[in-house]
Amino acid sequence: MRTFRVNNIFYSLQGEGHNTGRAAMFIRFAGCNLRCPFCDTEFDSYQEMTDKDILATILPYDTRFVVLTGGEPTLQVDETFVDLLHHHGYEVAMESNGTRPAPQNLDWLTVSPKEDGKWKVESGMRMPDEIKIVFDEHTAERLSSFSLPPSVIHLYLQPCDTGDAAKNKAITHACVEYIKTHPQWRLSLQTHKLIDIE
Repeated sequence: MRTFRVNNIFYSLQGEGHNTGRAAMFIRFAGCNLRCPFCDTEFDSYQEMTDKDILATILPYDTRFVVLTGGEPTLQVDETFVDLLHHHGYEVAMESNGTRPAPQNLDWLTVSPKEDGKWKVESGMRMPDEIKIVFDEHTAERLSSFSLPPSVIHLYLQPCDTGDAAKNKAITHACVEYIKTHPQWRLSLQTHKLIDIE
């Protein structure tokens, strides 16, 4: 029996990226190896939960799609925990900043490279199913030197939520214009914020 530092567990809809709109159990793990200024997670607070505690919390809900997020879930989650979820019938997705190896047995991996961290691409690493980059006023310049692995076919740009409506509008406009000239990317909106759900 293992113990994890868990920030929050909640049932909602996936609001971002390829799986937008799917009912999902979110397990938000505490702790991160980056400190991005736009992060919307209070990842320093947590309660300690065993793997059995986590299962007892999520099993009563109807969905069998679970999203492991954070913080940075690769700091705590390994293949044994993913196997446990698989054993109970769950499809397991993870959202990671890509700076650490992710479990190979995930069903879906979203990597969201951050400006302050380097995405490691090493031999034998689990390649992401989607890349989702938070887009701000500096992203277009950064993307000019960004190397994409050829195996990733789902590419998303997500306008950064700065908390300032006027700035958000300008960023979203710039993101849309970038995608129009770089159509390999798709727009990801934080739909959970648009419809005011967790």
